Amino acid sequence: MIGTAGSAVADATTAVEHRAICALTDLTPERGAAALLDETINGEPHRTQIALVRVVGDTVFAVQQRDPVTGANVMARGLVGSRLVDGVEVPTLASPLHKQVYDLRTGECLDAAGKEPLPGEGGLRTWPVRVVDGVVEVGTPSVAPAAVATEGSAS
Repeated sequence: MIGTAGSAVADATTAVEHRAICALTDLTPERGAAALLDETINGEPHRTQIALVRVVGDTVFAVQQRDPVTGANVMARGLVGSRLVDGVEVPTLASPLHKQVYDLRTGECLDAAGKEPLPGEGGLRTWPVRVVDGVVEVGTPSVAPAAVATEGSAS
């Protein structure tokens, strides 16, 4: 959102910046692949391990590579599947270690398999993904500098 002259925007607007990761054809359907994502966290550059999962229909999901239960970076090796949630079939990823099942759309844990996540962990972090001209792009939040307007500024 761009502020108008004389107005104040109290909080910064978060935009999504998409970064090219790989070709869609680099991903095998119904399998995961690990990738590194450059993003900014708390104003600092950071390289995050993610798991890209291509499902039937060429939809691609991006979730954290780190298993919330063990802390191991293994989620790209998980089992891809689906489950009925409230009567809707959702794509899932099961941890390869203890078989917790996560909703690929939201990262929510659907089946904890009797295990608790590590402190500070919950479900899987997710990122928006789009495929443009056969290239998989992952979105990272970024604060758009032009989005912050102070009182009396014109934009």
